[in-house]
Amino acid sequence: MIGLVAGPEAGVLVARAQALAVLRIRSAALAVALLPAAAATVLAAGIAMGRIPGGGAWSTARWVVLGAAVLTLALTAAVAAVVARARPALSPTVPIPEEKAPDLYRLVRDLAERLEVPAPSAMALTPDCDSWLEDRTHPAHCAGSGPPRARRALFRPGRRSTAAPVLVIGSPFLWWMRVAELRALLAPVVAGTGPAAHPDIAAARRFVRGLDAAVAVAAGRPALAFVGGAARLLLRSCRAHAAEMERGVAAAASERAQSVDYGLRIVAQEQVGLAYAGWDRLLNRVALPAWRMGRWPSRLDAGVVSALTELSRRDRLAEGFASRLGERPACDLLEEPGAIDEAASLLAARLFHGGPPESGPDWSPVAWSRYPEEVVDRKWRLEAARLHRVLDVLDAVPALTPVPAPPVGMAAAPTVARVLERLAGPAADGVAEELGARLGAEVAREAAQEELTAQQSAYGTAADPWVDGLAPLFPLQPPRSGRELLADHVTAMVCCAAVDTAGAAPGLDWLDGPALLVGGARRPGLAPTVLSLIEDGDDAPLRAWLGEVGVRPEKPVRLV
Repeated sequence: MIGLVAGPEAGVLVARAQALAVLRIRSAALAVALLPAAAATVLAAGIAMGRIPGGGAWSTARWVVLGAAVLTLALTAAVAAVVARARPALSPTVPIPEEKAPDLYRLVRDLAERLEVPAPSAMALTPDCDSWLEDRTHPAHCAGSGPPRARRALFRPGRRSTAAPVLVIGSPFLWWMRVAELRALLAPVVAGTGPAAHPDIAAARRFVRGLDAAVAVAAGRPALAFVGGAARLLLRSCRAHAAEMERGVAAAASERAQSVDYGLRIVAQEQVGLAYAGWDRLLNRVALPAWRMGRWPSRLDAGVVSALTELSRRDRLAEGFASRLGERPACDLLEEPGAIDEAASLLAARLFHGGPPESGPDWSPVAWSRYPEEVVDRKWRLEAARLHRVLDVLDAVPALTPVPAPPVGMAAAPTVARVLERLAGPAADGVAEELGARLGAEVAREAAQEELTAQQSAYGTAADPWVDGLAPLFPLQPPRSGRELLADHVTAMVCCAAVDTAGAAPGLDWLDGPALLVGGARRPGLAPTVLSLIEDGDDAPLRAWLGEVGVRPEKPVRLV
């Protein structure tokens, strides 16, 4: 039957068939739970009508079955109550009220009308390169939002909210894509509101989300061990059917969207890959150094445009993409794009780094114009100071120092020459290993202290159930090795010396992060010379680089 149906209806039929399978599992579980009660009812009725003897073994069986029925019903009621009341996971997003983006709402409603599907009930932004529909009709999600009449209808006994799902849009898309590209990209996503409105599919989705939430509630609570076990068993039984249901919904939405801006969808998909590449590099190489210092860039989405424009200039595969920037950007659909960008940037810091939910003395925003001075220069000097603290410790261990240590009670001057003396020559390999290990321990100790401070400051504040401000949900980079840390610290020391003695300046490269500017342009070639020093003990390439730039390695640098 399904094979004879073409177009989006075929996907809907597949999704509905799988939804019915999920609902049959729910009905079967309820039937099993009611079986002891049914048996007890039959026994009681048989004894009352005289068809079953009232004494002896039959009377004992009646009481045993009755007890089992009461226990089963109590456990079933507990599972049902937890499943019904458990709050399904809600993606952390930045809500966009209609008054803040009337043009965006108008675009999406026109798109839904062309697709002949219900329009999304609301919109929100996620600091990632993805877009989806999210059902937020659970009472815990809707409390305190929406007009009073809608809230009263939601909590009226026996009533369920029939609101359409919320459209979640990746914030980098709004800044990088043009209006027509965004409309084409959102077409298959918005088309998913049609299958989502089907009663069977909606009921199956609510059941699966409720089971998932019940498993999360029962985790780590011995009193709810049975509830968690029952929910996990039902989830395993539903998993295959739920996955096929979602595939059918996606197929139906994609097929329905074929008639809307098909040519532009191909271009938009190309932009998705480019946006993801630029966003990933911006987070790892530009935002992460600031986050580690307690600063969060407040215009990440605007920064991704600069990063992608630079990528378009450098990468031949991306040539021509920057020429689109003359068209109207999708962020023009927002009334206050700067405020929305700032909120999305703060959420990105919380998701990918674990920062606090609000700004404070140790967690403040930084504008791109101030980034070189307040992040890059400060990062270099903090790392240079850490490197010299560790060198001071090594000076107290004569067996590890290839050169004479300074007299007792006198600290060596913080110079590049001191670093070169410790790391140059064949005997310096052990010093490099020891320096890397001690730097790793120092960085770990400082990170643990920062986490403890964050935990203490978070007590007594209302925390998001997904983002608690204590640990990142999606950490960006694995821990760095001792060699990598040592290379970073030596590079920072050289950059400080270049700024202090050769007239260089800290800068920002949109794709590579902190950069050293000499004569207003980025100076290449430093990284290979530092690696030669650390890995081979050869300081000649680095000394030649210092001479070309005009850095005086014997001059002390400012560490704070």
